[in-house]
Amino acid sequence: MTDSVLDLAPVVPVVVLPDAADAVPLARALVAGGLPAIEVTLRTPGALDAIRAISGAVPDAVVGAGTVITPGQVEDAVSAEARFLVSPGWTDVLLEAMRRSGVPYLPGVSTTSEVVALLERGVREMKFFPAAAAGGTAYLKSLAGPLPQARFCPTGGIGLASAPEYLALPNVGCVGGSWMLPADAVAARDWGRIEQLAREAASLGAGDLSAGERCR
Repeated sequence: MTDSVLDLAPVVPVVVLPDAADAVPLARALVAGGLPAIEVTLRTPGALDAIRAISGAVPDAVVGAGTVITPGQVEDAVSAEARFLVSPGWTDVLLEAMRRSGVPYLPGVSTTSEVVALLERGVREMKFFPAAAAGGTAYLKSLAGPLPQARFCPTGGIGLASAPEYLALPNVGCVGGSWMLPADAVAARDWGRIEQLAREAASLGAGDLSAGERCR
């Protein structure tokens, strides 16, 4: 995999899985639709089992762990073969655990001071969360001038209609979202519908050189 989570695809699906048994077919549908990077959030009891299952059975998927908020979760996620880590926010303790993990990570930020603090610590790639509530594209556009070295994966309140506005920004590498995973489709195990929605999301990078580079 590329060294950067931001360069895997224009959209990273954010997955909350009530049933780990659905992990493999769901991941296969997302990959078939052109979204290989999959963030499985640690919000459900079976999340680690889901990460482990995807890692073992879907070789074209790059599965990561989201909602990582403790050093213990960092260890558990890496043991489950998560290939990247995403946190909604960060502390120095959590940041050091993610750094020691040896896998790429995206610490979460929502303020300019947090971005500056991470840059001071050598981190240039971050999750911007909650994106829509924290200022959306206007906020990120404002950061690009004084802090051009910071790159973001905005997540939170982003859908198919708003994603292109984020992806057009020079400091945005990809966006995270769950609109391609509607609850009724997951509950019905309608993997064909999810694959189609994933294909629509993946096409957001079509015709854009930077997005084409992301899909290498």
